[in-house]
Amino acid sequence: MKALVYDGVETLTFRDVPDAVAADGEHLIKVEAVGICGSDMHAYLGHDARRPAPLILGHEAAGTVVGGDRAGTRVTVNPLVTCMVCPACLAGRENLCPDRQIISMQPREGAFAQYITMPDRNLVEVPADVPLEKAALAEPLAVSWHAVRLALGALHPSMNRTALVVGGGAIGLAAALALRAMGVDDITVAEPNAARAAFLADRCGLRVVATPEGAFSIVIDAVGYAATRAVASTHAAPGGVIAHVGLGEDAGGIDVRRLTLQEITFIGTYTYTAQDFRDTAGAIFDGRLGPLDWTDQRPLAQGAAAFRDLRAGAVAAPKIILNPWA
Repeated sequence: MKALVYDGVETLTFRDVPDAVAADGEHLIKVEAVGICGSDMHAYLGHDARRPAPLILGHEAAGTVVGGDRAGTRVTVNPLVTCMVCPACLAGRENLCPDRQIISMQPREGAFAQYITMPDRNLVEVPADVPLEKAALAEPLAVSWHAVRLALGALHPSMNRTALVVGGGAIGLAAALALRAMGVDDITVAEPNAARAAFLADRCGLRVVATPEGAFSIVIDAVGYAATRAVASTHAAPGGVIAHVGLGEDAGGIDVRRLTLQEITFIGTYTYTAQDFRDTAGAIFDGRLGPLDWTDQRPLAQGAAAFRDLRAGAVAAPKIILNPWA
């Protein structure tokens, strides 16, 4: 089969690799849409020790089951594979499983390929009227759905629900859409890239600013750099909640003194539970997350160029979707 292989820092090669072979209890899936994630970019730049080359990246996938009792079923893929027997899994907090695996990290190759294999429990069937390019957004949307759910659960009921999303990439946009779907109407997105800000305002109907002002009861940091944590620390209202979902860098930016004196809750959020993923897929299918028409779609064979464009800041769309068969 063909795959886009990470062969070293800023080096991706579209080439032949061994065919994916399904293990017992797993399905072979023909990948028909796969998104480029920020974590894929971190690996591409050599910033993720968990993803050494050579490796097939990609974990935001949708496609069709090949063979077996579910042959022909259109599915979106939950890429997080967990043990299902530990206390975290039994409590429905699969994202905290100590033995969790995710495709695009060894021992599981990723979805920048024509085929992948996954356990049956990781597949959510996609209705016939939903394009697989939209279904592939379930994974990044679920990351933000989980973060927003936790933030709203931690917010004191006496507080007005105003939200600041720091970062207008896919995770930031997904957070804004999840906030809207969960009944938050007052949403501001902070995005300094002028082209992306215009795209979010014009195509997604969001309020976008380069630099935020004022205080917000909920702040979602969808970037995760010291500078964005500083913004979150500054603009969280007293008694408010910061949900930190970005993984840009691991130190700096948090004003611990202000968080303490103003009793601001800080929550680190990682991926999603299996229920979050199913709930997000359902929200895609029934339209609660909007038309989801803001992707840039390209052939997987042109994936290396797509990464270069992202690296250069030349992509206004929040998400590039690759098609291995185009």
